[in-house]
Amino acid sequence: MTTFVDQVREMGLKQAAIAKADEAVERITAGMNISDVRGALRGDEPRRPNPRLRPHADGFWLHIRPSFYHTEITHIYPTFRLGWLSTFMFVWETITGIILMIFYTPSPFIAYNNMWNILANVPLGQLMRNMHRLGAEVMVLAVALHMLRTFITGSYKKPRQFTWATGMILLVLTLLLSFSGYLLPWDQLAYWALTVFLSGAEAAPAPAVVNENVLLILQGAPSLGAGGLLRWYLFHVLLMPLLLAVFFFVHYYKVVLHGFSLPPGREEIGEDTAKRVPRNERTYFIPDILTSELMWSALATLFLVAGALWFWDAPLEHHADPIVTPLHVVAPWYLSWSQGWLKLADKTIVVGFIPLLMIAFIVMPYFEVGKSRRYADRRVGLSVAFLFMAVMLVSNWMGSPEFRVASSAEQEVSQEILPQEGPSILLGVPYEYMSLGTYLPGEEIENNPHLTEALEEFQAAMFRHSCYLVGNPRLPREWDECTVQTLASGDKRYGNFFKDSVMPDPYAELQIEQMQPNLLRLTLHYEVTNPENPDELLVNTDWVSYRHADSNYEEECRFANKNC
Repeated sequence: MTTFVDQVREMGLKQAAIAKADEAVERITAGMNISDVRGALRGDEPRRPNPRLRPHADGFWLHIRPSFYHTEITHIYPTFRLGWLSTFMFVWETITGIILMIFYTPSPFIAYNNMWNILANVPLGQLMRNMHRLGAEVMVLAVALHMLRTFITGSYKKPRQFTWATGMILLVLTLLLSFSGYLLPWDQLAYWALTVFLSGAEAAPAPAVVNENVLLILQGAPSLGAGGLLRWYLFHVLLMPLLLAVFFFVHYYKVVLHGFSLPPGREEIGEDTAKRVPRNERTYFIPDILTSELMWSALATLFLVAGALWFWDAPLEHHADPIVTPLHVVAPWYLSWSQGWLKLADKTIVVGFIPLLMIAFIVMPYFEVGKSRRYADRRVGLSVAFLFMAVMLVSNWMGSPEFRVASSAEQEVSQEILPQEGPSILLGVPYEYMSLGTYLPGEEIENNPHLTEALEEFQAAMFRHSCYLVGNPRLPREWDECTVQTLASGDKRYGNFFKDSVMPDPYAELQIEQMQPNLLRLTLHYEVTNPENPDELLVNTDWVSYRHADSNYEEECRFANKNC
């Protein structure tokens, strides 16, 4: 304080304040004062010696960033900014995740209510959760595309084999980090996705005692519950981010050590000149790369906020229920390929093959020793890459519910119209418009637009899962080509019709009955006759749900953006 007073006496208050501010900025930036920062942002020439190089040598934040880059790699090609985007998304997820942690308790009795509190009561809570979930999806996509770009351009070759290995580990950690957050809302989607994942621990090709102990570690108890939620919460907020940060810094250190690889056609075969950057081809980090990354950061933030506001809603289903299994349990899109493999092969084989595949990717650069990175010289490698991408796309499709999932057509219709849990258009009809009676799909109810709209959707769902025959007096409908294809299969038994969730010539109705004061019973009734023998009833089943006057289905339906 005495020093500042002396400066005021010597220089005056204004000049003394400027000098103190200069000193503070120089400490923060490790060598640049206010004038240097202003000149860098304006693109002015630096003074000599160049203070813009000191933050890289003496600073904490920029010591892992090169002080200059080769101009060739500052364009969109060949990096497509995917490495930077991966880093930005990790920072984004850390910030939004810390904010969400404030309002979250990892307990099965509290976690789900915490999610609704975030969505309903916390200011900007829904936006923050949407941004965190959307950011996780973008981060997985960015890291995967970054590794694909590295392979396509041959940037994994010597001397960057270990850089590739750390990148593969970062990809695996990113997948685990994203998936570990799946359980935290403790809803049905989270619970059953993790249940399917944990079943792989039991099927691993290892001694039973090993599998049992691994499963016990992952779920924290003989069955998934409070212990499992707490452990996966710690995985998500502590273990995975810590491991990812360690390998992130190792990865960046190796990138700085070997330099960013130039485009494949820029170097002679077998040469690596990335670190030998001629002075006339240098682009300095401060100000050019720094201001460019600030611009890309602002643009990415704009897209993430806009996406979370208008185009993306993080799903939240009903509270986790170990007794009720949802009709279609699907893995996250970035793991659905593994679910597709499980539909075709034995679980033990698949669970054992996936780690071997990861190890093969990690050690691949040490065995693929071709010197050329040029596309024309790597036709075999590129063909394998494109073939692998095609296999993954097909595998992801196989992981969807449409592929080899045994489900009857009336279950599919009922799950759309009157699901066991979650919002739907029928449950979204206001209680006072639930007129007692029996209604056919598509029937128009006078002075009751809400129930009429629900019946129209009922009819649309029936069409999606039915084949109506010509001449049916109960439900005369236009001839559907799927009827021809189904009847031409040669096997007209009930099971053959239902293998693709298609009902031949069905009859359906909605029954609304008063069970108790303020309590309605909703029944979807289905009948299917044998096309060869109209007197034979193949299906006669009911799907039942209840609706109380005090239920909040209308608000839940509107919150889920259903057409209520």
